[in-house]
Amino acid sequence: MAAYGLYSHIQSNRRRSIALLVGLFFLVYLLVYAGALTAEALSVNADIDTLMQLAWRDLIAAAPLATLGTALWVVIAYYFHQSMIDAITGGREVTRTAQPRLYNILENLCISRGITMPKLKVMESEALNAFATGMNERQYSITVTSGLLNVLDDAEIESVLGHELTHIRNGDVRMMVVAVIIAGAISFFAELFFRMWFYGGFRGPRSSDDRRGSGAGLAIAIAIAFIVVAYVLSFVIRLALSRSRELLADAGSVELTKNPDAMISALRKIEGRGELPGATSAVMEMCIDNPREGFGELFDTHPSVDTRVAALVKFAGGHDPGPIAIPAPGSAMPANDSVESGPWSSAAQKGPWNLPKQDARESPVETEEPTEGSGPWGRHERNPE
Repeated sequence: MAAYGLYSHIQSNRRRSIALLVGLFFLVYLLVYAGALTAEALSVNADIDTLMQLAWRDLIAAAPLATLGTALWVVIAYYFHQSMIDAITGGREVTRTAQPRLYNILENLCISRGITMPKLKVMESEALNAFATGMNERQYSITVTSGLLNVLDDAEIESVLGHELTHIRNGDVRMMVVAVIIAGAISFFAELFFRMWFYGGFRGPRSSDDRRGSGAGLAIAIAIAFIVVAYVLSFVIRLALSRSRELLADAGSVELTKNPDAMISALRKIEGRGELPGATSAVMEMCIDNPREGFGELFDTHPSVDTRVAALVKFAGGHDPGPIAIPAPGSAMPANDSVESGPWSSAAQKGPWNLPKQDARESPVETEEPTEGSGPWGRHERNPE
């Protein structure tokens, strides 16, 4: 069904995401079947058809345990994923007293739209990035880096927070956490299989005559192919879940803030500066920008900033300033006229028409005798006679 408008696109994307998530869950069973096929090939001397039938029987027997194990994995992550992410990133919860500027921007944004305010966290890093996490309203939180606070102005920070709030409103955060959990389990067992295989963990009979002509070799080859397919598809599904959501979150931020230019300038400042040292790939997938690139955009978890900006220019009427250079970490940012205003702001020191400031060594008062014609009415004679 075709989608028209932002909210219908969100609903359509949610339906596709649920389908992808179900497909991701069934990859667990494919992995179990591959393991059963390998076990049967190493223990039974039979042709390939018989081995595959035996593996299917093993899968049916193991399916309840696989389902229970996956569900238990999700439940554990449900309660402890935030503490694990905080341990990796070093994020700490902040209050209005600790971060009045950031807290007020988020609070005002939530109040204006009737959104339950998530927890607010800050991680000490010079990187420019932010991400949302959580599985329900009691767990939802938005984490921003200290580097982001130092570089972005208030309007840009509001746009970034609006982006993360959109992820929460659309259910993206919950969906991505579950996807990362299941895909992580698939990746873990796939890598475990290959490590055991290549390092001698699986040692079948070497050259016994009773195995000549059996389907053991073909069965193992099929099992390896299934494991590779499960591993690759789990990665592709995570990409499909993540990439489409970033464009919708950008649009949602503009819908919340009514300021496409702020979203564009925030993306331009964040571009290429979001690498979080020590963060896993799963955490980077949740960030507003993931600078870890694959082959072009083929294996990127996020669309490129150019693609996202082009969409905002085309559909939201924003203006692209192009790549933005920012000062090196530790140096002061130039004054932002949109934030600092008033007669005593740094911008106003240039004068009411932004004229260059006068050198302090130059006196504003003429000390020499004015020449004829100088001054507002020219030179005055004391005795005009």
